Amino acid sequence: MQDTNKDINKDISQDTVRVESGEVRGTVRADHALFQGIPYAAPPKGDLRWQAPRKVDDWDGIRDATAPGNPCPQIGSSYSDTRATDEDCLFLNVTTPSTTGRKPVMVWVHGDGAIGAGHHFDATALATKGDVVVVTINYRLGVFGGFGLPGLDGSGTFGLQDQRAALEWVRRNARSFGGDPENVTLFGVSYGASSTAAHLVSPKSRGLFDKAIMHSGFALVDLPAEAWYPGLGALPWLAWRDTAEIEGSGRTVAAELGCPDIACLRALPAEKLLDHPQVMNIFQPFGYGNADLPRVPADALAGGEFAKVPVLAGNTRDEHRGIVEIFRGPVAAEDYPVLLAAAFGDRAAEVEREYPLGAFPDAGRAWAAVLTDRVWARATFRQHELLSAHTPTFAFEFADPAASEQGASHSSDIGYLFPEEELTGGQRELSDVMIRYWANFAHHGDPNGDGLPEWPAFAADRHVQSLAPGAITGVDYRAEHRLEFWADK
Repeated sequence: MQDTNKDINKDISQDTVRVESGEVRGTVRADHALFQGIPYAAPPKGDLRWQAPRKVDDWDGIRDATAPGNPCPQIGSSYSDTRATDEDCLFLNVTTPSTTGRKPVMVWVHGDGAIGAGHHFDATALATKGDVVVVTINYRLGVFGGFGLPGLDGSGTFGLQDQRAALEWVRRNARSFGGDPENVTLFGVSYGASSTAAHLVSPKSRGLFDKAIMHSGFALVDLPAEAWYPGLGALPWLAWRDTAEIEGSGRTVAAELGCPDIACLRALPAEKLLDHPQVMNIFQPFGYGNADLPRVPADALAGGEFAKVPVLAGNTRDEHRGIVEIFRGPVAAEDYPVLLAAAFGDRAAEVEREYPLGAFPDAGRAWAAVLTDRVWARATFRQHELLSAHTPTFAFEFADPAASEQGASHSSDIGYLFPEEELTGGQRELSDVMIRYWANFAHHGDPNGDGLPEWPAFAADRHVQSLAPGAITGVDYRAEHRLEFWADK
C-alpha cells in the first residue's frame, strides 16, 4: 500500500487517517490515539459464512472509529456474560503513541476461542510506556471459526484465517498509524498463544510477523482424563484436532440441525447455531491435516518446521488453580484419589505420594498443583526446548501470588500488560517492568534493556525468568514443577 499519511509516523495529532479502504476518524488523547472498529475483512455472513475472509469494500467519506465494532458471535460463559449474534465482526483496534519515529507493531490475539473481543483489552499503557503500536483483533469463534464438513474448504481453520487476514492488513496499513510494517510482533494468551504457535508452523503465515510472544499456550498440551471438567476423557491434544474428526463432528451437528448441506447451514440464523448444545466448545480446536496446518503443530515444532523468529514465551506458576475452580468447583478430600485414578490409572498411587493431600490446604489445591505441573509446566518447558534449538527464545514464569484469588493462575498476568484496575505499588512496578520487557522484545527481539534485571535467553542453562513483585530473577523451573518426576507420565 502506498503511504498516504507520510507524516503520521512522526506525530499522531490528527484524528483522521487513511487506510487502504478509506478514511477513519478515531480519538486523540494527550499521549496516544485510539482507532476502534476498523474492518479488516468483509462480514463473514450469508454465503461468506465458513469461507476464507474476503477484502472489505471501500467506503466513501470518513468512517467513525471512536467505538468498538461488534464482538464475533458468542454465548458467554460463567466467567464472561457477553452474548453476541452479529456476524459482521471482523474488526480491529489500533492504539498508537503520539511520539515521533516509526514504531514496532504488536498484534494481540485474545484467548478462549469461544468468547472475547479485542476491545476488551486497553492497550494505552503498553503503547505509551513501550512506544509501540498495539493492534487488537476480533476473529470468528467456536462453530463460526472452527466448523468443518466433508468437502468444505478450510474446515477447522476459519478463525485462524481471520487472524492471518488481520496480520496481512497490518503489513499493508501499519504506516498509517506510525507503525513499522517490517517489525511486527504477534502475541496472545491461552487460545491466542496457541493461535500464535499455529501461525509459527503454518506455511501460509510465513513472513507476516517478525517475533512471537506466547502466554500460557497449549501447543504441546495433552489432557489426562478429568483434567478440565467432569466427565471429559483424555485428549491427545488440547489445541488441535484432525480435520477429518472435525468434519465428522460437523456432519453430526448438521444432521441434528436438520440440514443436508452447507447451503442450508449458511441460511440458518446465527442464534440457532449458538443455541445448539456445546456447539461453541465442540469446534474450538484448530484443524490440522490441511493447507493451513499440514501437520499437527506439536509435531512440526518438534521437527523444527516453524518460522525462525525470536520468541518470548511462558506461563503462570499456578496455571490450573482457576481452571479447577471455574470448571469443576470444590474438590472433596475423598474425590482426590478418584480423580488421580481416572487421570493416571495404575500410576495414581505414585502421583499421590509425590503430591500428598496433607501437603496442601485442600483437595482442590492438590489437584490443581498436579495438573499445573503435569499439563502446563511439562509442555511449556518442552516448548522452550524445541524453540530454543532453532531460534532465540526467552522464557518466563509469572509468579505474583496475589495476582488473583487463585494466585498466579491462568491468564492472571495479562492485567499487567493491559492494566485497567488499580494495582498495588509492587504490582504496578511489576507491570511497568513487564511492559518494558515486552516492548524491548518488540523493538529488538530481546527483552533486556537499561535498568532492568538481566534476562538470559533460555538456551543459557535453561533459564526461566520469574516475574513477581520485588522478585524478578531466575527460577529452577524443573525443580519447582517436578519435571523429572513427570518425564515419563
